[in-house]
Amino acid sequence: MYPNGAMLRLARQKRGFHQKEAAPLLGIEQPLLSRIENGMTHPSDDLLLHAERVYNLPKSFFFLTDTVYGPPVSVHAMWRKKSEVTGREMDGIVAELNIRAMHLRRLLEGVELRTKIDIPSLDVDDYGGADKVAGLVRAHWKVPSGPIKNLTVLAERAGIVVMLSSMAGASVSGVTFSIPGLPPIVVLNTEMPSDRRRFTLAHEICHLIAHRFPSPTMEQEANEFAACLLMPANDIRSAFIGRRVDLSLLGALKQEWRVSMSSLLMRAASLGFVTAGQQQYLFKQFNIFKIRIREPAQYDFPQEEPTVIPRVFDVHLKALGYGPSDLSKMLHAFPTDIREMYGLSMGADQHVRHKFTIIT
Repeated sequence: MYPNGAMLRLARQKRGFHQKEAAPLLGIEQPLLSRIENGMTHPSDDLLLHAERVYNLPKSFFFLTDTVYGPPVSVHAMWRKKSEVTGREMDGIVAELNIRAMHLRRLLEGVELRTKIDIPSLDVDDYGGADKVAGLVRAHWKVPSGPIKNLTVLAERAGIVVMLSSMAGASVSGVTFSIPGLPPIVVLNTEMPSDRRRFTLAHEICHLIAHRFPSPTMEQEANEFAACLLMPANDIRSAFIGRRVDLSLLGALKQEWRVSMSSLLMRAASLGFVTAGQQQYLFKQFNIFKIRIREPAQYDFPQEEPTVIPRVFDVHLKALGYGPSDLSKMLHAFPTDIREMYGLSMGADQHVRHKFTIIT
């Protein structure tokens, strides 16, 4: 079996190198690296040894034959603050998504995921708008009225695998990756506050439910869906009726509804509880008190943490008897990288092998 040039490219992009930067580190010229990555020639054993060190990946990784997928079809609309995201950063994120998908595929060979609910397919135009779709999703998932207690667990119950990543410092809040044979993956940026992470997850859920193909309005629709999913009009009206909408009220409601003060203000305005002038005044207050940069800490609420991936690893490490070297061989990654990517603490190697079922 020959090394796979596509994996060398994936490894380079994951580590954030351009070809001209990686080539001298690998001891070759850039034109040769380009031909290797495009499958036109095979790398030498010496180059693979350099690649193992430079890319911090075991040699076995470069022999994998997994399909490498490009960006999601909605890539141009899904990236947050797109103008601040470089091509190098986008390549790195897509490479990381591919590697996480490779890991998940191998992990699910020993663990079966069973879901209690499913992900509906609801076109925004067919169902009368993003607000109507959000209402249908809450009904389909049997969500009780009022705030959603834990959106991450709800998404996982529907078969969405939620993961966390630093996104290598890129200005990307989250991204969805759906490929054949695997449950959809949503990766959220660990640098976000808890309210932003929840809103981003709701935004990505809309992409999964309503956006099979990109459209000019999909980002606006996803934001509207997220607001309506987390703050249904019929439920949140009572929070504003007869009350003065000010910073104090927005802070109190943030803890109850688990969304940002800014989102609450915009929702109040959309429902007619705040005039345009009042909204402008409150946003000026946000600027004066630097609330747009960082909302007051006293109104923070705990982060929602994914549960499925930790449970999958827990089954492998405890029930199936895997240790660091076993996971390293299975995932074609060094134990330190696995720990960092998934926030794991791993014990010694053991030797037990069965298949387990996780019901989400």
